[in-house]
Formats: sequence, structure tokens, C-alpha cells
Amino acid sequence: MTSRSSRMRRVVVPVGMAMATALAFLPATASATSADRGTAADTTAAPAAAGEKLSYVVNVKKGKGHLAPVKKAIVRAGGTIVMAYDQIGVIVVHATDPGFAAKIRAVKHVDSAGATRTAPIAAQGATGAGAAAQPLTAEQAAAAAAQAEAGQDPMEPLQWDLPAIKADKAHQKSLGSRDVTVAVIDTGVDDTHPDLAPNFDRAASVDCVGGKPNTADGAWRPYATGGSSHGTHVAGTIAAAKNGTGVTGVAPGVKVAGIKVSTQNDGMFYTEAVVCGFVWAAEHGADITNNSYYVDPWMFNCTTDPDQKALVEAVSRATRYAERKGAVNVAAAGNSAFDLAADTILDKSSPNDTVPGPREIDPSVCLDLPRQVDGVLTVSSTGAKGLKSSFSNYGLGVIDIAAPGGDHTRFQKPEAPAVDGRILSTVPGGGYGYAAGTSMASPHVAGVAALIKSTHPNASPQQVKRLLLGQADPMACPTSYDLDGDGKTDAVCQADADGTNFYGAGMADALDAVEK
Repeated sequence: MTSRSSRMRRVVVPVGMAMATALAFLPATASATSADRGTAADTTAAPAAAGEKLSYVVNVKKGKGHLAPVKKAIVRAGGTIVMAYDQIGVIVVHATDPGFAAKIRAVKHVDSAGATRTAPIAAQGATGAGAAAQPLTAEQAAAAAAQAEAGQDPMEPLQWDLPAIKADKAHQKSLGSRDVTVAVIDTGVDDTHPDLAPNFDRAASVDCVGGKPNTADGAWRPYATGGSSHGTHVAGTIAAAKNGTGVTGVAPGVKVAGIKVSTQNDGMFYTEAVVCGFVWAAEHGADITNNSYYVDPWMFNCTTDPDQKALVEAVSRATRYAERKGAVNVAAAGNSAFDLAADTILDKSSPNDTVPGPREIDPSVCLDLPRQVDGVLTVSSTGAKGLKSSFSNYGLGVIDIAAPGGDHTRFQKPEAPAVDGRILSTVPGGGYGYAAGTSMASPHVAGVAALIKSTHPNASPQQVKRLLLGQADPMACPTSYDLDGDGKTDAVCQADADGTNFYGAGMADALDAVEK
């Protein structure tokens, strides 16, 4: 697998597991690094060779009667329509002509069109729960359970992240409502896991990898080979049941759905899959979507590039549609330690599906999808000491809110009885493991949003977001931010007059979510 896909080294808890990925699983023996990749303003990917099938999105201008003639033009240009999302005017197309996008952009009623990748489409494999994690020994399980207090699940003492957002206190008042569903748009969710099965929403789950919903039973699970534990880990953080087994989620009484959008082996999250995921979530009752990824192959999609502009438009239409249908969209900030409010960012890793090249981009016009789309809540990560995680992206006016995503234990060690600075959650095959990243911070916020929606069932997405940000606990800029102790500041925290800084509104608060 490439670093873009989520890889887990199976080990026994509490030693932990390592995941090296752009989605931010940190190896236990190295300093925090990011596999996040991006694009540059002056690098143009080579077009696919003739005969190689690529995927495209075609965005149709608003207006009655526009879709039909555009569809006919697509066919005349040699394209095959895979799926037409008429609700948002986005059409997913396969074509082998390298000039297809340019031809379609010239068609009347077409707003934008572009290739969603620079590598040819590859066949995908069978689904399954994925490789089983190495289980706890009886001795280790007993040691963890011995620390548990009355009412705690056996491994909850190892979850320092729950008290960090007051989720432990919130659970004494409410576990969340069964009427609330959080859709995990990710690498797939193992619904057979004993901590996820009680809360799994099968009707809201799907495989969207090809850009078209696949509703076959179990299609939402990680691939049996070349799959990833990432989505299952995220799902556990949100809604692992409080059932006397394993770990506890932030909102252990709500439902969780799995929407698989990443390709097999390389773990790419292409635009057509992400669009499918948001539209599916919108139309199947999702109240919250969690998005712990960026849309491949460009870390930053520059609106000055015709292909990348089309990807921005397609994803924006999909997220806005999901919000109009009632969903709050939550996304991870990324793990490159970038200041997203900087004038320029040097990104060396896009396109990540063929040959990347360095580019200096302007983040005000080159957007990281979906987190920089209007209306999407952007979440940065904190460690066990309550400081910005070493890897977390940040930026004044860009980050909306912070939550625990973990960090290297040597940087931010938790208080006992917790033993690891990363986040403990579910992994496929009934196991449990540690991971760190903004990928782990985002589901904490999604869980708190689910508790707010449970408390205020009639609240609109805008109202849920206002409550979420308004209830967050303000966090001051640290007096010193030198995690590695080398005498140099690792990130500069700037603040507005109202106190908002690179933590956004501050730390998500689960207790307020159930009380106010």
C-alpha cells in the first residue's frame, strides 16, 4: 500500500498499533509525520494515454432542460455515463479519449468538467471485514478491566480522550438518541464488530467507490484484501456501544453508517466516490457526516486549473446538498502541520496517483477538499496534554474547532491509567487498536454534534453548528509550543480579538451538548 491508504500494524493493546497514512496513523517509533499530499499551482499532470479509461465529473449549469442535452453530448463525445446525480447536476462519466474533458467543457449548459484522476481506472476486489486484529490476551484484558469504574466499559480507562471533551460526564446524562445517524464516509466499516453491531445502520450504508451506489450486502465493509481499518476505527470513536465490551464511543447511543469511498490497495478517495457518498448520506437520513480524508489525487484543488475547478464544484454541490437535506458535515483538518492561513504552501505530493511534483499554492484559491468547502466544519487535533498535535494542520480563521486526535506519547503523554498518547478504538475483526491524527479528532466532533442533535432533534444543521461552536471550551494560545524540546517554536499561534486562534472556537464539549 501507499502511504495514502490506511495501514495498520496489528499488535496487542495496550502496546498499540501503528498506521502510516495520509489519514494520520502515527508509527510508534517515529516523530509525527504526515503523508498528506497536495498540488502545486504550476504543475500540470500528463494526460492519460489514448485508450486508458479515466473517470470524469461533468457539472451542468442550473436550469430546466439542461441535463438531457448534456447527457446526449457526453455520449456523442465517446463518454459512458456511470451515474447522473440530477439532484445536484453532477454526472459521473468514463471515457478513453484524453481530450474528453476539453470537448465537454465547450458544450452548451456545461459549467465545468474535469478528470477526477491521472491514473487509469483499476478493477476493485471483493469486500469483507478485513484481517482480524490480534486480540487481547486474557491477562491484558483483565488488567484493563481492573481499572474500570462502575459503569465503564472494560477499556474505557485507556480512553483519555473521553474526559478531555467531558464525554464521560455526558454519558451519565445521555448516550444519544437512536433517531440520530452519523455517516462515516471512509474506507468501510466492519459492522460485525461487537462494539459497532448494536448501533449499525444498515439501511444508510453503501459502497460508493465507483461513483455509483452498490447496495450489495456487506459492500460497505473494508476490502477483505488490501483493505483498511481506518473507517472502523473512526466509527468506534463516534458510536462504539456502551455495552460492557471493549471501548466506548463519544455518542454510544446513536446509530452509525458506513459509506465506503476509498479504492482497494491504494486507498484513494476520488471525487466521484465522495460525491456519491454525500448524496447517499443526504438521501438516507444521515444527521452528521464524518470526513477523515482529503479528496485525491490533489491535496489542494486550484480553481485556476479547469480539471481541478470541476472537482471543487462537484464536491461543493454534494456537501451543500447534504446540508440542505439536514446533515452537518464534519472534516479533519489534515496532518501536514501546514498553516492553512498562510499566503503560500509548498506541496510536494500531487497528483498522488501517478507522478507528484512540487508546487507552491495559494490556499485561498487552491482548496483542500472537503474541509475547505463552505459549510464544512474543519477540525484540528489535540494531544493528551491539550496542545495542538504535532502533525495537525492549523490556521487562524480556517480551523473551526479542536478535539482529541492523539499525538506521540513522547510529545504528549496521558495521565494514568491511560498508557498511550494515541486514540484507542475499534478495528476490523473484533479487535481494538491505537491511532492518531486529525482523522481521529474529527469523529470526536461528529460524536458531539450527534449528542447535540439528540438533545435538539428539530435543530437545523446551522443551529447544530452554532451550538457546537458556541459550547466549545475556549483554548488560549500556548505560552510555548516546542513539543520536541529543540528550543524552536513548532507552530505560531495567532489569535483574533475575540480569542479565536488555531484551535478555532476551542475544545468540543460533550457535556454541554447533552445539558444545553
